[in-house]
Amino acid sequence: MFPSFQTRVAHARRCGDLYFATLLPQETIQRVFGEASQKLDSARVYNTAITVWTFLTQALSIHHACTLAVTKLNVYRIASGLRGCSTNTGAYCIARDKLDEDGMHRLVTHTGEAVDKQAPEAWRWKDRRVIAADGATVTMADTPENQAAYPQQKQQRRGCGFPIMRLVAFFSLASGVALEVAMGKYKGKLTAEVSLFREIDHIIGENDVFLGDRCYSGWFDVARLMGRGADVVVRKHQARKTDFRRGIRYGKEEHAVHWDKPQRPPWMSEEEYATYPDSIILRELKVRVATPGFRTRELIIVTSLLDDIEYDKEAIADLYRRRWQAELNLRSLKTVMQMDHLRCKTPHRVRNELRAHLAAYNLIRQVMCEAAMAGGVVPWHISFKGALTTLVETLPVLAAIPDADTFCRVLFECCLTHVVGHRPDRYEPRVVKRRPKSYKLMNKPRRSYKPGNE
Repeated sequence: MFPSFQTRVAHARRCGDLYFATLLPQETIQRVFGEASQKLDSARVYNTAITVWTFLTQALSIHHACTLAVTKLNVYRIASGLRGCSTNTGAYCIARDKLDEDGMHRLVTHTGEAVDKQAPEAWRWKDRRVIAADGATVTMADTPENQAAYPQQKQQRRGCGFPIMRLVAFFSLASGVALEVAMGKYKGKLTAEVSLFREIDHIIGENDVFLGDRCYSGWFDVARLMGRGADVVVRKHQARKTDFRRGIRYGKEEHAVHWDKPQRPPWMSEEEYATYPDSIILRELKVRVATPGFRTRELIIVTSLLDDIEYDKEAIADLYRRRWQAELNLRSLKTVMQMDHLRCKTPHRVRNELRAHLAAYNLIRQVMCEAAMAGGVVPWHISFKGALTTLVETLPVLAAIPDADTFCRVLFECCLTHVVGHRPDRYEPRVVKRRPKSYKLMNKPRRSYKPGNE
C-alpha cells in the first residue's frame, strides 16, 4: 500500500528525488522492476527511477514531447543544486527504450492494486469489489515496424492510415484505477475484445463482481468466472432468446433459468472443455429505459446474483448503469491524457508508452482518492481533468516550498473544488457544432503529393 501523500512529499524532499517521486517513490520502482532495473542503474543520469519519472512526466504533459520532459528534468536538477544534464533527447530516448516491458506492466498493476486496496468499504458496492471492463482502440506513428506489428485497416491504402491497436482494460468501480490491460492487433485470429479479456480475467477472484457489456456474456466466460467464486452482471447477448414464462419466476420480466453448456468451440481443448459444468443457473431481468435521449429503450441483464432480496432488481439495474464509468475512464485516458494516438515508432516503445499513460492515470486517481477521503466525498464526484491540471502545475513546486503539509492540504482543496456536475439523465444531441476544415481526405501516400513524385 502507498503511504500518505504528505509522507511521500516529505520523503522526496528529504532524499532530493525528482518531484514525481511524491507520486511514485523510488523504492516502489526498484521493487517493481527487480533485476530488470540493472540495465539502467549504472547510468549517470538516466537510471531506472529517473527514466520512469521522466516518462510519466511526458505522459502527463500537454505536448507529450521528449524535449519538454528532458527540459523539465534539467531545470529541476539545476534548481536542486545538481549539475545540469544535456538537453539533447538522445540519452533519454535510449534509456526509455531499455525499460523492461514486464516491469512497466507490473508498474501499472501494482499502482492500481495499491490504490484500490485503500478504498473504503463505503465506496464499494455492497462491500464487494466490482471490476468493470471495456475495450478501445488507439493509433500510433505510421512506421514499418508498427505496421508490421499492428497493421492498419485493410480498406485503407498504404501510407493513408495509421497502425491500430486494440486494448481491453479492467477498472475498479470504487477507485477508478486501471487494474489490468491486454493489448493486441485490431484484426486477426484471437484479437477480438473477448479474446483479450480472457488473457487477463485471472485477476477476477472470489467474491469479486464482474461488470461488463454483452461482449463478455458468453457462456464459457460467465461459467469460468463463476467457477472461481466470482459473480457477474452483464448485458445479455442479442443472439440469445429470452422467454420469461420459463424457469423460476421472481416477478414480472424477471426469472432464473439454466444455461446448458454449448458445444466445444474450436479454440478450446477437450481437457479444458471437460472442466466446465453441464449447465449454470443465471438470473435474467429486463430493464426499461424511459429517459429521453437514450438510444437503448430496454435491455436484459444477466447475473449470477440469485438472491433477489439482497440484490433486488433496482440494485442490479443501478449497478449496470454504473458500467458507464469504464467508458468515462477510457475517455479520461484517450481524450484528457491524449492516449488516443501514441507517438513512439517501434512496437516495444508503443506498448511501454501506453503503460506509462496507465501508470500516470493510476497515480492521478490515487491523489483523487486521498482528496476524496479527506473531504468525505466519493472519488467519482471529483473531476479527473481538474485533478490532472492541478497536479501538473503544482508538482514541480511542491518539493521546493518550505511548508509541504500546508501545500498538500491546499492541493487536496483544489482537487475537491473541481467536482463533476450533477447532471442526471441529461440529454445531449449527437451533433457537432464546429465545422470541419474543407481539406480533402488523403487517398495516397504523402510523398505522392509532392511535386515530381506523382
